[in-house]
Amino acid sequence: MNKKSIFVKTLSIAMAASTLVACNDNANGDAAKTDSSMKKTSLTQQEYGQVEGKTVTQYTLTNANGMVLKLINYGGTVTDLLVPDKNGQPGNVVLGYDSLGGFLQSNNPYFGCLVGRYANRIANAKFTLDGKTYTLAANNNGNSLHGGIKGFDKVIWNAEPLGDTSVKLTYFSKDGEEGYPGNLQAEVIYTLTADNALKIEYTATTDKATPVNLTNHCYFNLSGGTDSTILDHELMLKADKYTKVNENLIPTGENPPVSGTPMDFTSAKKVGRDIAQVPGGYDHNWVLNKSGNDLELAATLYHAASGRFMEVFTTEPGVQFYSGNFLDGTLKGRDGINYVKHAGLCLETQHFPDSPNQPAFPNTILKPGEKYHQVTIYKFSVK
Repeated sequence: MNKKSIFVKTLSIAMAASTLVACNDNANGDAAKTDSSMKKTSLTQQEYGQVEGKTVTQYTLTNANGMVLKLINYGGTVTDLLVPDKNGQPGNVVLGYDSLGGFLQSNNPYFGCLVGRYANRIANAKFTLDGKTYTLAANNNGNSLHGGIKGFDKVIWNAEPLGDTSVKLTYFSKDGEEGYPGNLQAEVIYTLTADNALKIEYTATTDKATPVNLTNHCYFNLSGGTDSTILDHELMLKADKYTKVNENLIPTGENPPVSGTPMDFTSAKKVGRDIAQVPGGYDHNWVLNKSGNDLELAATLYHAASGRFMEVFTTEPGVQFYSGNFLDGTLKGRDGINYVKHAGLCLETQHFPDSPNQPAFPNTILKPGEKYHQVTIYKFSVK
């Protein structure tokens, strides 16, 4: 064989080998692409039980990052929220139960639910509107709490999946329900976003003037079940003032500065650092540093051991920080865990407590022709 023939043969072999390697590279690339594409957003649903002869459905939303949101149409309740830690391991960051029975208990402390028609407290379970006095259920030390005996947390909402990222819940609250005036049409959309956020959008309309103050009542513990309390969580609240309350947690009408007090969370600090100086623990409204109704950062929460970091954005003027003071270890929650005092904390974005009786507070009266609208986002990351 001459030198030219040897060269051509060698070149042919090299090109074939190159082509084979290229094919293998493409195969590996296709495999990686396939693995990546397997991580898709999804929404599934299944029966969760029965309440008053009506079916309760659980909706499971998953995003491409492996974050999972589970909610039920009973009370619009978030039953589970699985968020990856700094090692990519998912953990449930909200308190809850293994089944519907837990959420139906009379002593269930509003785990994960939607709260309305009026979240928080109304003094003496009464308010006057347009010259008429309305009497509500006195279900909390003579005051009305979280909408009364059967608030929005204890009703079946109509549910409709929106694509594979959102669930729309609607509820029609009749005129006179729990003592409130007006037929109120409420709508709440839960969305699990691509960037690991739980977005909650609330709207409502009415045919008669009525107080409206809606929120969600998730109890967060970012440890994902490894820490029994949230006292080591680091909290920041973007608020220079808070709403002072009396012994029954009813506002006095004063909004004193937090500076120099245990209520100061303007710089992140551990929840447990000053809690002993607050009689009963934290259960107050913080007046957010806001100039309008835009969506702005209101709070951050950090758990160092897991690396989980949560940011709270809201259009609302206030946030109720509740440190789980009334949990006493008697509630058996998810996986058989007994929820002790301070097992979780709430960051309830809202208008202020008792606003219908406090003219100086931001208005909570919704009138015919107007639309109630608020947006709150709980965004998760690691650091």
